[in-house]
Amino acid sequence: MAGEKILVVDDEAVVRKLASHHLVKNGFQVITAEDGYKVFDLLRTHRPNLIILDILMPGLDGIEVCREVRKESDVPIIFLTSKNDSSDIVLGLGVGGDDYIIKPFNPNEMIARVRANLRRHFLPSSNCEPPEKSQLLHFPGLEIDLNNRTVLVDGSPITLTNKEFELLVLLAQNPNRIFKYDHLLELVWKFNDNTDNRTLMVHINRLRKKIEQNPSQPRYIITVRGIGYKLHNSKEK
Repeated sequence: MAGEKILVVDDEAVVRKLASHHLVKNGFQVITAEDGYKVFDLLRTHRPNLIILDILMPGLDGIEVCREVRKESDVPIIFLTSKNDSSDIVLGLGVGGDDYIIKPFNPNEMIARVRANLRRHFLPSSNCEPPEKSQLLHFPGLEIDLNNRTVLVDGSPITLTNKEFELLVLLAQNPNRIFKYDHLLELVWKFNDNTDNRTLMVHINRLRKKIEQNPSQPRYIITVRGIGYKLHNSKEK
């Protein structure tokens, strides 16, 4: 994995310069923008492989940028936030962000997160056991097509981000198996640390809103209190 285009969006020139320096040093191509309004043209003309996006920017902030980007692209988005505020982080992940970094950031952590998110986006998961006979996973009211990366709920298609899809597939390929929180974080995000349960909880909540008739009383993704999550298969005893 080398030479991928990274779009760095931050209104602070020093942040753009620091991120660009270390990204280029590690073999990435870099495009920069100082405000959110320029993201959309750059997305279409340069087709970046990943976006590093500041949350707090004047004018169009990172939350609104992410929300609009998600209407046309599932490009991985890593948020930058200058304060360790869970409300900012949860909001960013809730509108479609894949990960986050707290400023001031460690350049080595930034590179690690960029590589991990690229790996998850462009390579098939090697941790999910493939289905034995079919690339279709069927549950009552839920169908997952692994080849086309599509999901039907009661016959209607829904849109999932890359992380949401990978998380759902991992659970669905192992029905009724309980995954611990840290195990899911390791398998889906490829981090043994620095990615906390808030990231997982936000993605689980987003999935439930998309696939469950009543997210507060889920029939598919079940919380095993104090341990983790499982995908319930009512067809299995």
